[in-house]
Amino acid sequence: MSHDRISRRGLLKGALLALAAAPAATLLTREAAAANPLVDPNDAQAKGLGYTHDATKVDAKANPNYKAGQHCTNCIQYTGKAGDAEGGCNLFPGKNVKAAGWCKVWVLKPGAKLG
Repeated sequence: MSHDRISRRGLLKGALLALAAAPAATLLTREAAAANPLVDPNDAQAKGLGYTHDATKVDAKANPNYKAGQHCTNCIQYTGKAGDAEGGCNLFPGKNVKAAGWCKVWVLKPGAKLG
């Protein structure tokens, strides 16, 4: 019976390659997200959800659930990073939304605050 052993050198090489690949994968993911087109507020789905690029321009009479301070960055559906001008949204796969945007499906992200 033959036992294939991994040498320490081989194990360390593999571990170092894995460590080096992690930051590269992160950069590729960020670049892919940045390459996503911005949601068009006139798109049928965006219109149906009442999406707007600027939450301060939401018509409160037409959207009684809207409260000042609600915007995409503090919504549970927003997948962008804090501080980015735009990012992904679970409701618009493959597209980005403005961080300052808003839609009717807005729900406060756990741990986030309005404002």
